[in-house]
Amino acid sequence: MVHRLSLTGVRARSWWLSRRALARDGYLYAAAGAFAIGMGWTSTQPAQWHWGYLAVGPYVAAAVVALVAARRVLRRETLLRIVLLALVVVGAVVIPLGLEARWRQIDHGVGFAQPEVSVIERSATLVSRGQDPYRSYVHDGRVVDAVKGIPPYQSFFPYFPLMAVFGLPSAATHNGSDLTDARIIMSLMTLVTSGLALALLRAPRERKILVALVLLALPSGALFLSTGGDDMPILALLLLGVAFLQRRSNYLAGVSFAVAAAMKLTAWPVVAGSLLVARSRDGRRAWLRVALVVVAVVVATTLPYAWHAPHAFIANVFAFPLGLAGVHSPAASALPGHLVTTWFPVLGHLLAPATLMIGGYVAARYLRDHWPVTLSQLLMVVSALFLAIILMSSATRVGYVIYPLNIALWGWVCRETDESASPDVLERRRVLVDPVGP
Repeated sequence: MVHRLSLTGVRARSWWLSRRALARDGYLYAAAGAFAIGMGWTSTQPAQWHWGYLAVGPYVAAAVVALVAARRVLRRETLLRIVLLALVVVGAVVIPLGLEARWRQIDHGVGFAQPEVSVIERSATLVSRGQDPYRSYVHDGRVVDAVKGIPPYQSFFPYFPLMAVFGLPSAATHNGSDLTDARIIMSLMTLVTSGLALALLRAPRERKILVALVLLALPSGALFLSTGGDDMPILALLLLGVAFLQRRSNYLAGVSFAVAAAMKLTAWPVVAGSLLVARSRDGRRAWLRVALVVVAVVVATTLPYAWHAPHAFIANVFAFPLGLAGVHSPAASALPGHLVTTWFPVLGHLLAPATLMIGGYVAARYLRDHWPVTLSQLLMVVSALFLAIILMSSATRVGYVIYPLNIALWGWVCRETDESASPDVLERRRVLVDPVGP
């Protein structure tokens, strides 16, 4: 049975790679169209099912054009792929986002945005007034200082303080304009940052287009940009940091990683891993350059709030996202960790730390056995560790899978880039290929 499944996988991979790049895009757009229809039919959240019905048209149209054009001999196939990608971004991101932001204003914020949008905007209002965004925590089974009129879980701000910057335009206008919707600010930053990252990334153009597809155009990006969006600037900043690491611009990589790390905890695995592969232009380890920038930015933006209310800070930024705050969140998906802690509540505070420790040990063993590692290897390890944490956390959402998906794709894209490897790795490869030498 295992052999048969393996053989089927090999055949499927061979078939996929034998298709033209434009045809592969067409299949991806078709799958995205099917996903959008399913989201429109099954989702109970207005922001998501509206996006599904709005996005299905652009996906289907792009799929038809790509698959029909792939049957012909084209002189500028790459140009057509880029044009289709841009049109899909407009149809599946820009238009749905604009409409939902407008409908949210008309409907006074009900339903047309994921809860995190309101959380970011409310916290930005507090920050703009010189107040602490970390106000709520659980004590004796009760949420202290909960915001009235909303579910208890929306009283928490599960980010680092810098994330509030996306809500500052809304705070300045007192929610008076749909143009200041936090999703629009986050989407603009994502598009600009990812565009710069793709321009700097050392990879074949075909692979760059695939990175843009997954990050921006397919539902793995478009759905989140249109409905919530707080993970998308983080991914764009991490990609920019990866591109700078490739070019061995370590201070710039540190800035990009620092901003991501100062916004959300999900950036930390890649940021920490980057210290292992940061190299100067002469091949020497340069982890200290990256670390200094990251530590300086994170401490400067976080310490004042953490010092003011350490208990609330820890409860919001660490305990709540890991499902350890004692507050039920509707974002908890039916993943293995959530199911196990539902059946055995006593494991709720043990599963995530145990997964992190075991996964960290396995990752450390792999890195030690393959040292020195390339940027590609590091990204693959981080992706696997990220996926394990997502699956085994007691309360996490399935949408976080976009992190290991994108990170693994970046690892594959960087695999053949010699500039991302240290001189020791290159020498080891040369010895394996030519043991005798010149």
